[in-house]
Amino acid sequence: MKKLIGRPGSVSGLALRLGQCGFAAAAIGVMVTSPGFSSVTAYCYLIASMGLQVLWSFGLACLDVYALTRKRDLQNPILVSLFVVGDWVTAILSLAAACSSAGIIVLYSRDLHYCNGQAHSTCSKYQTSIAFAFISWALSAISSHVMFWILLASI
Repeated sequence: MKKLIGRPGSVSGLALRLGQCGFAAAAIGVMVTSPGFSSVTAYCYLIASMGLQVLWSFGLACLDVYALTRKRDLQNPILVSLFVVGDWVTAILSLAAACSSAGIIVLYSRDLHYCNGQAHSTCSKYQTSIAFAFISWALSAISSHVMFWILLASI
């Protein structure tokens, strides 16, 4: 079996998981510090989705640390199939949350002209949070694809 970059139990896999967790936590942190975020359903969904991403990525990062310190192989077909399902679910939820939140900010800035004037700093925080969410999703999509190819190779 080929050793893919980002596979579970590797340093690159740990880096992917820590990146997912860090950017998702940053998205939550920036969004929560923005005033009025709770009145928009898409932003609340972004926080919930990124919270799930933080939990999933942190859990798998801990598993990667365990595998690296104990020199264990995590490429068991049953374990990899669990990783595939979890990664794809969190990736799809993260993409949906980031896209819906991006749609709201486009509506605010271009159609309603809400971001002109006093609300400019709030809109900047929304945009920063959404950018962090998209980065977290991109890292999640990479690990989802790696896990999928590992699962196919182990069948």
